Amino acid sequence: MISIETFRQISLSFEEAVEEPHFEKTSFRVKKKIFATLDLANKKVVLKLSAIQQSVFCAFDRLIIYPVNGSWGKQGWTIVELKKVKKDVLKDALTTSYCNVAPKRLSEKYKQV
Repeated sequence: MISIETFRQISLSFEEAVEEPHFEKTSFRVKKKIFATLDLANKKVVLKLSAIQQSVFCAFDRLIIYPVNGSWGKQGWTIVELKKVKKDVLKDALTTSYCNVAPKRLSEKYKQV
């Protein structure tokens, strides 16, 4: 289980990442682009992945990581259950999401070869 505080620490560890309100949720952004939203009440996170990235992470365990319902999910938005996910999997998925929206000069610092 990942605590809300641990999720926040990981999310804000990325260069230029900020935390801002987003409707009834909390968003994590870089250069005004959302790479994650946090649903405090349900202890769920939504990440921005490509379709291929989404299928890879969902293959891990569809009870822990799964597409958002409807068209948002088809665009790569993916739910992660903080109560069930392991820290290394969350960190990989969060890094991938950050790199998907961050400017190239920032994302290159986090991409793995």
